[in-house]
Amino acid sequence: MTATQTNGAAQAPVEVHIERLQRQTIHVPIEGITPLIVHAWDPKMRAALPGGENSSKKGRKKMEHPTAEEAYEASRYRCPDGTDGFPGAGFKAAIVDSYYLFDGLVKKQLKTLIFVGGVGPEQLVPIVGEPQMREDVVRIGMGTANLRHRAMYPEWSAVLPITFLPSQISHQSVLALVDAAGLGGIGEWRPSAPKSTTGTYGQFRLTEDDA
Repeated sequence: MTATQTNGAAQAPVEVHIERLQRQTIHVPIEGITPLIVHAWDPKMRAALPGGENSSKKGRKKMEHPTAEEAYEASRYRCPDGTDGFPGAGFKAAIVDSYYLFDGLVKKQLKTLIFVGGVGPEQLVPIVGEPQMREDVVRIGMGTANLRHRAMYPEWSAVLPITFLPSQISHQSVLALVDAAGLGGIGEWRPSAPKSTTGTYGQFRLTEDDA
């Protein structure tokens, strides 16, 4: 690639040489400190949203309330092989949002330095743990309440496939960010949730081997 340098009337080509950015991928094992609560979008609810297949007045169908078991199953994220997972984007968001715990970090910069991969179209990170049904009373406005059934993993772990730019951030710095992200957690009722003031769920830490 060449560029033109102007110096009075003289012009001389200047060669610009740019090295390709090198990427590095590591696999970071984590373990849950507190139970993880998940709430994937119910396919029936998704279809009823604007633009969904049942969103038009003509095609809209009356939604039936799901049973507790149906709501529980619909709340789980499923990898292509049928195992449980959680969106890699959720882990990345937790990592990026931990920037304020460190001096000199810029949130916008972290967004392009670190990526968390996954499997399948939804890029899910497999979750190791046995889910169980959780029942909560939730307020839905105007003084009314409803029962919500979701999957919860009392004990869980995962291995995060993280790609980063080693020329911009070190391996140890990535591990420090992942560990800090565990303070804010992932999933429902996490400490870092926008409307949460008492959330304690979904917290995690690096396993002892990587601490």
